[in-house]
Amino acid sequence: MEWDQDLDCEGLLCPLPVLRARKRLLGMAVGQVLRVRTTDRMALVDLPHFCGEAGHDYLEGRDEGAVVVHLIRRGVGRPDLDGL
Repeated sequence: MEWDQDLDCEGLLCPLPVLRARKRLLGMAVGQVLRVRTTDRMALVDLPHFCGEAGHDYLEGRDEGAVVVHLIRRGVGRPDLDGL
């Protein structure tokens, strides 16, 4: 699958990958896909949870060696969560 923007969160512990993904998604158009690269295994739990709460589509999380690649499609979002 292709993506529109890339976000490197390798070496960062949660919640930083979620916070950086949220900020990046706010600047993207609805329907665009963000690729997030993480090394913190908790991102496999935290990013899908964030997406479900914020109205984005968590498309996949796959291992690429020590890195996990997450794909998120920008949804309409929830205005009450945009200011977090």
